[in-house]
Amino acid sequence: MRLSYRCPKCEHSQHRVAVEAGAVLQCTECDWSRAIPPGDLEGDRPRCCLICGNPDLWRQKDFPQRLGVAAVVAGAVLSSIAWYFHHPLLALGILLAFGALDMLLFGIMPDVLVCYRCQARHHDSAGDSGHVGFDHELAEKYRQERLRLEQSAGT
Repeated sequence: MRLSYRCPKCEHSQHRVAVEAGAVLQCTECDWSRAIPPGDLEGDRPRCCLICGNPDLWRQKDFPQRLGVAAVVAGAVLSSIAWYFHHPLLALGILLAFGALDMLLFGIMPDVLVCYRCQARHHDSAGDSGHVGFDHELAEKYRQERLRLEQSAGT
């Protein structure tokens, strides 16, 4: 399992290629470290976030969001150009091609588990983990928690 996260202490991006129970996660920029308790991993699947210990994780596709938005914009622009030049079938064909590409990528791309609290990404571990997709209510709970912590630290 791979792990991508921001150090809780110094906020620098960190990446670990192989993570197993008993390993110690360390920041390369500061003195932060955290040992992974044996109960946090079930095989190669995390039961909770390996960075903050939060049990609430959501599953999403491991695909760069910026690339996805760029593909949508490209499809809209190309089909609009075809429509402008009075080629409606070409415009619809472009939209269908981008839709088919999206469906293909959705089927091929692996899942990743993301922590609601610290946004750590647990790659190659989402298989049949029992974690569900994004929950807006749960995300709002953690956003409010983060705001309260920032407000109490500022006073």
